[in-house]
Amino acid sequence: MSLTALSPLDGRYSDQLSALRESFSEWALMKYRVMVEIEWLIHLSANEEIHELRAFTSDERDFLRNLVTNFDEHEALEIKKIEATTKHDVKAVEYYLKEKIASSSLASCKEFIHFACTSEDINNLAYGLMLKQGVRNVWLPLASEMVALVSKMAEQTKAVAMLAHTHGQPASPTTLGKELAVFVYRWQRQLHHIEQLQYLGKCNGAVGNYNAHIAAYPQLPWEDISRQFIEHLGLTFNPLTTQIESHDYMAEIFHAIVRFNNITLDFVRDVWMYISFEYFQQRIEAGEVGSSTMPHKVNPIQFENAEANLVLSNALFDCLANKLMVSRLQRDLSDSSAQRNLGVGFGHSYLALDATIKGVRKLRVNEQLIHQELGNDWKILGEAIQTVMRKNGCDNPYEKLKELTRGRENDEVDIKEFINSLQLVPEDKQRLLQLLPTTYIGLAPSLVRHIFQAD
Repeated sequence: MSLTALSPLDGRYSDQLSALRESFSEWALMKYRVMVEIEWLIHLSANEEIHELRAFTSDERDFLRNLVTNFDEHEALEIKKIEATTKHDVKAVEYYLKEKIASSSLASCKEFIHFACTSEDINNLAYGLMLKQGVRNVWLPLASEMVALVSKMAEQTKAVAMLAHTHGQPASPTTLGKELAVFVYRWQRQLHHIEQLQYLGKCNGAVGNYNAHIAAYPQLPWEDISRQFIEHLGLTFNPLTTQIESHDYMAEIFHAIVRFNNITLDFVRDVWMYISFEYFQQRIEAGEVGSSTMPHKVNPIQFENAEANLVLSNALFDCLANKLMVSRLQRDLSDSSAQRNLGVGFGHSYLALDATIKGVRKLRVNEQLIHQELGNDWKILGEAIQTVMRKNGCDNPYEKLKELTRGRENDEVDIKEFINSLQLVPEDKQRLLQLLPTTYIGLAPSLVRHIFQAD
């Protein structure tokens, strides 16, 4: 952790975000650029129609790919030294690779490094690979862990009846597990969408037309060569671009993450409220301090931390989604500076998910208080009673229940006296007389099953 870091992601929270560095650091960007340059060179060498570039041996291909495998911080600093002279980050990678093969059997092939490429051919593929790696291998597993944790709690508490609140006021009962399952179901839909997202790439030259490619080898099917190369990398081929890949797929990714973040934001705020109601208690950890002056407090800091980081993540992803889809004419360079902040957006989202997981693991359901509060609120049966009255043809059922319950404190005696005064068929009256606030939960417990069917 650096105490002089400008961003808390590289300072206070540095240790928590180590998993993201493989995908979103400047070192990662340089490594993926090296990978793309090498794979393009190998791809070209395999084409028998490019007579000036011989086919590589298995050992030579291994030698080149080991440059990626062994790419560490020292190697990245070598590129940075070259960049200090070139003032161009992708050109520095090209020169770096030429130096690496200068004393090898591949020395005569050096001018086919970066062949017919513009820097964006390398960058867009590097960023596509970074995003795919970061989302699928780092962000998604943590998001799935959080969803699985809340799913388990929803199943365990599916029958824990509690007072619902609409407009901040007591409402018809629900169960804790069903309310948790609502979030799980929403998350699951977004995860499914995120898992299906495509990561696009292009390798078609300075303005997207294969101009230089055709000038050098007019007889070659460059669209097919490019498509095969991009699909070999595990990306989806974009056939129509300017100098830059249009970044629409990036906006799709960012907007999907924002939706997932917003559901999580909704969740952590609700949990914060349930903690304030004391429906949830938090496990006390030895040595932990809730307040600097009030010793009794156990603050819901994980959920508050998550809320802040979710808002920050959303702000950045909204900005990037809007910015990256717009570029002047065939390109401007503003996307380059913007894309360097991808990791910041994921960093704040990752911190939020991690904090939420830690917070949920500290929760303990206060069933006694939940049951007591619900059991004492008899007026919430007003909905059930007026609905059965409608069924039985009673006049003005809503208005009569409104007069009985609105702004008043009703107990069991009040409610049952009212029920007994009604002209209802016997089975309906008996069912209402047996109804308790704690049993008026409809299908809530069984609805939880849908989060498991969605899997």
